Amino acid sequence: MPELPEVETVCRTIRHALEGKKIAHVEVAADSIVFGAAKPKAIESALLGRTLKAVGRRGKFFWLTLSGEGPTVFAHLGMSGWVREVGLEGTRLHGHGSAPFEDEHGRPRFLKLGLATRAGSGIVLTDPRRLGRVWLGPSAEQDPRVKRLGPDAFEALPSAKELLALFARRKIPIKAVLLDQGALAGIGNWLADEVLYQSRIAPQRVASSLSTAEVAALRRAIVSVLARAVKVSADHKKFPKTWLFEHRWGGSRGSQKIAGQPIVREEVGGRTTAWVPSRQR
Repeated sequence: MPELPEVETVCRTIRHALEGKKIAHVEVAADSIVFGAAKPKAIESALLGRTLKAVGRRGKFFWLTLSGEGPTVFAHLGMSGWVREVGLEGTRLHGHGSAPFEDEHGRPRFLKLGLATRAGSGIVLTDPRRLGRVWLGPSAEQDPRVKRLGPDAFEALPSAKELLALFARRKIPIKAVLLDQGALAGIGNWLADEVLYQSRIAPQRVASSLSTAEVAALRRAIVSVLARAVKVSADHKKFPKTWLFEHRWGGSRGSQKIAGQPIVREEVGGRTTAWVPSRQR
């Protein structure tokens, strides 16, 4: 699932392609799962002829603020959604492994939404598994899904003191708190495992049991991991080889060890979790 670094990368892609430009062409798939109650014509009308003023994001949700009167367009990438920039040279869409993202006619496969300027530059949103969502609303301040989110883990991370107070009220595993988007928005499964590994905290530790020093270490890990992942545009191949991420994936289970120490995989907070008992307490 795309997590905060991936969604931030998507937002930057959209800004690079369309910010400050008028949308002259809109293509919307007839997909009632991705778009819900919003009809293709309504999505098209919300975008066509309007200039993209800004791209906002909180956690894994993002939205397009457009010129003039009309709704804001919101999106969540689900498990397999992605946004790619296209241009005058065509749509060579490769990624997520070696499989091409074009069909035999050179068009993006699994296309749900395409936006382009009169000059031909633009973006496409693709979603093979159809678990992403796109919807219309008045503003981010009024949207109920966005309003339920906690502070963004990258742009508005609470202080160590604030996190300590938050964790003190939670009698559940720290990993479950990190995954709670209402507490802190943007951290998903691999990010939670990574920051806990780097801060040497066991994922099943009760959140309220963390010391001041442990919370400070966890916050530093969140800052460090997110900064590095965003800097490389969420390109997993550019993540440090010392990260747990490098070892938690691969084959059916991933690596058995990291730095010579066994990796344990079990369910914590309702999610499959990779952690290293010899390092994390």
